[in-house]
Amino acid sequence: MKGDKSFNKKKGKNSTFKDIIYGLKILNKYSKGLVLTRVLAMFGFWFFTGFIEEILFLKYLLNALENGASFMEFVKICLIFLGLSILGKFLLNYFDYLTCVKHKVFYKKMNEKIFQKAKNLDMDCFYNPEFFDKYKRATEVITDNHFDNFAYAFSCVVVGGFTGIFLVAYVVSVDPKMLLLLLTGLIVVAFEGVKSKLNINKDKEMTIHKRSKAYIKRTIYLREFSKDMRTSGVYGVLHKRFEDAVNKNREIIKKYGYKIALLEMMTGLFGMALPVATSYAYATYRYVVKRNLALSDFSVIVTAMNNLKDVVNDLSDGISTVKRESMYFKNLVEFLEYENKVVNGTKIADEFKTLEFKNVTFTYPEAKEPTLKNFDFKLDKGQTVAIVGENGAGKSTFVKLLLRFYDVTSGEILYNGVNIKEYDIDSLRERISTVFQDYKVFALSVAENVLCKEIETNEELIKAVEAMKNSGAYDFVENLPEKENTVITREFDEKGVGLSGGEQQKLAVARVFAGNTDLAILDEPSSAFDPVAEYKMYENLIEATKDKTVIYISHRLSSAVLSDKIFVISDGTVKESGSHKELMDLNGIYSNMFTLQAESYKNSERSVS
Repeated sequence: MKGDKSFNKKKGKNSTFKDIIYGLKILNKYSKGLVLTRVLAMFGFWFFTGFIEEILFLKYLLNALENGASFMEFVKICLIFLGLSILGKFLLNYFDYLTCVKHKVFYKKMNEKIFQKAKNLDMDCFYNPEFFDKYKRATEVITDNHFDNFAYAFSCVVVGGFTGIFLVAYVVSVDPKMLLLLLTGLIVVAFEGVKSKLNINKDKEMTIHKRSKAYIKRTIYLREFSKDMRTSGVYGVLHKRFEDAVNKNREIIKKYGYKIALLEMMTGLFGMALPVATSYAYATYRYVVKRNLALSDFSVIVTAMNNLKDVVNDLSDGISTVKRESMYFKNLVEFLEYENKVVNGTKIADEFKTLEFKNVTFTYPEAKEPTLKNFDFKLDKGQTVAIVGENGAGKSTFVKLLLRFYDVTSGEILYNGVNIKEYDIDSLRERISTVFQDYKVFALSVAENVLCKEIETNEELIKAVEAMKNSGAYDFVENLPEKENTVITREFDEKGVGLSGGEQQKLAVARVFAGNTDLAILDEPSSAFDPVAEYKMYENLIEATKDKTVIYISHRLSSAVLSDKIFVISDGTVKESGSHKELMDLNGIYSNMFTLQAESYKNSERSVS
């Protein structure tokens, strides 16, 4: 057991050292010279101000006064130190400016790194609360300026140590006994180390409650939740959850607060009160009682000890901050070094020819039962296929597996006869246009929402308009204030507009018409449409995709009638397949679903009339 404890202790020390090295490497990698410029800026302040101006200048001035120096000698001393002071201020301001510039470069590149990593994460990560907490803590390393604090603290340690050596050397040269008064600094360092660990643990325990608060704040302000907020009791539930999160964080702060406050008090006592009082008393005793200390040495030693006290405190605080901030880097390392379970291939996907699911079984992480079981499916170029079934049958899972949001549990998916695991994921997805069941529109212009890119040419704008006409979206877009240039939502534009669910869905479907891809997949693309608009949209889509391959996924059967082949999914497997006529003649699941939906439409028409 003792061996285990010593091993863990050693491992902890090594881990802290590695975290510090990691922080320095990251700072230098994404903004070369950042730490150096921060050190030089600090050097301009501490060394020139704390040692040269306040110690050496005072020493030389008082010595000159005691030795009866001439006026010109005083002027000469003043001019020399004035020049050094100007040099120090120049270094401080110049390198401070460079540091600000380099910090902006660093945060820009680091945010890009985190965004890119988040974009390529396994889909499962976004449904894993534990991993989501890691993601939040990783982003907080950037948003809460932990790297900035780390760089500043590290420069304090480097320059503080350098300045401290000169101050200690001077104080010891006057009286070696003064060195005993500096030992309190070691106690301060120990206190700061304990305080850092307490702060880290406190922040870690508060993460989940912070995330809960952030979600509730965001939800209350979002337009899509506004109606439910005003017409149901959900606001009360969310408000109660918010209060619970606040209260739990208060309990955590209280739990650690007393200990941190006590350590702060002890740090102030040993870092400021004791060294200042004892050094002043000792210097006064030698000057007044013993009379073995010159006035110049008395004045300078008091100033030096006061400055040294500040240096020791800043140095201990810097060491503590470096250790504390480096601990946060673990969160960033865990996030950035996460290895996806869905491994990218190297083969570039070429033009679509065939797609086949061969005996595919898939179970979601943490699920007990598979969603797809022994699923078989075959699609050739130019076919229009409908995958139908009740909600929860596994239709959307089909899309997620094809796009490699997840990998199959068993079986294989073949694109042009090659297992999709061998393909570069981006190249595979670029061959497929997809409208998801939970489609989203963004706070961008209508045209940008359709092309999903910045509009740079008039040809691109025409392409977006043509796509909207095919999906039926242009019927309402042409009446918007800025037509296709109108921004959706007013979050960033006062002239922005809000769209209904059906309007948003038509915009999402327009993306398929605009996509220059071989294979188009529409997952419940018309759930917000009425039957007439739905049928018209499918007619337009089939006309616009004559040379393409289209897969419709729906529990509504308007698309099925117009499809070359229909696959009926139930309980995660294909129960029936064939044309509309073949399945109606079969008088099975599809025939029953179609008859029920047709009757529902007729009843709806009668009630309207």
